[in-house]
Amino acid sequence: MWRHLYDVNVIGVWQTVTAAVPHLRKTRGSIVTISSQAGVRPGGSSIPYAVSKAAVNHMTKLLAKTLGPDVRVNAVAPGLIDTPWFDGVDGADAAKAHVADVVPLRRVGSPEDIARAVFDLAHASFITGEVLLVDGGGHLLG
Repeated sequence: MWRHLYDVNVIGVWQTVTAAVPHLRKTRGSIVTISSQAGVRPGGSSIPYAVSKAAVNHMTKLLAKTLGPDVRVNAVAPGLIDTPWFDGVDGADAAKAHVADVVPLRRVGSPEDIARAVFDLAHASFITGEVLLVDGGGHLLG
């Protein structure tokens, strides 16, 4: 599990970014990686998954430092997002209800919430090296 998650979440991001960098340098493009709330604060996920997403966060910051000023690099770190992945998963409804009860915005996120955050970061011309938590304020719970 460790190797698979690291290969997909870290090595996959690295390979995609390095393949795109020559074009992005020419166009002064932007990269938005996808992380997770689990990579920012401990808890709520498997250790291998959380560690792989923490690595994505750190890689995002290092890439921003290295590729600037030509390319901006940021990450979106979703909290619990209601996607078809949860269909038929034991305890999914309880987890979603719990999150909706405790996060400050009192709801679970949607795919559209994440798409909007990615779009906004991709176009924010004076932001680089940031990991944007999109979790309804769940990171404030301590």
